[in-house]
Parts: sequence; structure tokens; C-alpha cells
Amino acid sequence: MKLSVIMPVHNEVGTIMAVVERVQSVPLEKEIILVDDASTDGSAEIINRLGASGLKFLRHAANRGKGAAVRAGLDVATGEVVVVQDADLEYDPQDFLRLIQPIERGEADVVYGVRSLETQKAIMRWGNHFVTRVTNVLYGQSLQDMETCYKMMRREVAVALDLECRGFDVEAEATAKLLRSGLTICELPICYTARYENKKLSPLDGWPTLRALWRYRRWQPARTISPRCAAAAPARAYRAEAAATPSQPR
Repeated sequence: MKLSVIMPVHNEVGTIMAVVERVQSVPLEKEIILVDDASTDGSAEIINRLGASGLKFLRHAANRGKGAAVRAGLDVATGEVVVVQDADLEYDPQDFLRLIQPIERGEADVVYGVRSLETQKAIMRWGNHFVTRVTNVLYGQSLQDMETCYKMMRREVAVALDLECRGFDVEAEATAKLLRSGLTICELPICYTARYENKKLSPLDGWPTLRALWRYRRWQPARTISPRCAAAAPARAYRAEAAATPSQPR
């Protein structure tokens, strides 16, 4: 299966080269779609040079937010499976190898990478736990990490979500719509190390997240999203594995 890796970029001059190299090193058939969201620090110039190596490069003239960048990437994605990669060094792209396996085997349509939040500051860790708890209450679920960046799914599923949110609240929107579509979200542990330099997400982003969770609680898909996986039983097994195997930095 070909994997489309959508990478929103906004002022990540210090990390963008290393992140792209890490993604390129993953031994999977893939395409990397870089969406520069009006960077002003030289990130766009670095991406332009990287573009010569066969990467797809899109650029927004004005800053539009992570959600808008994800939508732009989806518009040009050609892989059977898609995932978003933040342009910093918090996540390890080698985890793609593990996350894609249930989808390749037909055991899952959507796989979330579950982080250990031990390296986060207390207020961010509490906020992540809180919005996940709210998600579970509103949607009758038992997710462990709603806000994870690593939400891997079949491209046709991602497109059918008709994402609207422009900012970081796109994470909540995607989760809400997946659950309202009747899809089971499988979860697997991933490696994660929180960063603090040039961090864009703040505790204030919790409010748009909560609004999105509330807004989409009665959302109905415009077109049917047909699950291809065996659903609940594999999901329970993956959740158990995630709970028993905390992520460790590589």
C-alpha cells in the first residue's frame, strides 16, 4: 500500500530538513506532501530545495492553520493510506511501519498512535487527558489519545470526512466524524518526546477543540463510509497492546 504523508509546515526552519529525512528513511512506498503555511523564517526556501528530490510542495500565501494545510494535502494525495506528520521532532516516522500493518491486513480502517505523555508539561498533559475524556463521554468511546497527530487511515475515509476546521481543532473534528461514521478506531503505542522550543500548540487551543467535539456530536456523513475491517474485536486487542506497551523515545 502506498502511504501519503501530509506535512503541514509553519516556521520550522530548525527541524524541517531532519523530519523530511526521517520520513524518507522509512522503508515504505510513500509520497511526502509538504504544505508550507506562509512561513516567514526560511522554511519555504528549504522546502523548495527539497522539492527537487521528488516531493510534492504546496504553499499558502497567508497562514491558514493546520486543518487547512491537511485539507490541501488531501486534495493532491494519491496513496491508499494517509497520515499527518508534524514538522517537528516529537514523533518518530518509523512508527508508520507498525501503524499501517492492521490496515494492510484488512483488520482496521483507522489506526491512532497512542503517545506516552510523560515528557509533556503538567498543564499540557492534563489538557490532553481532559479532551480525550470529553471525547469518550460525548461519543461513548474508550480512546486513550484523541489529540495524537498520528491518525492513519484509508484515503477514501479521510476524504469522506469533509474536514472544515482550519486550526488544531481539526484533530477533534476528524475523531468526532470518524466515530459518527461508525468506524472503529484502533490504537497502537508510538514513540513520542514533547518539545518546547517553537511550540505552537498552547492550552488555549483546548477551547476550539472542545467546541469541535460538541459541534460534530450529531454530524452525519454526506456519503456512506463502508468499513473494510472486522471492527470491534481487533480494536480491543490493539487497545490492550497499547496499554501494556508504553512508548519510549528511540
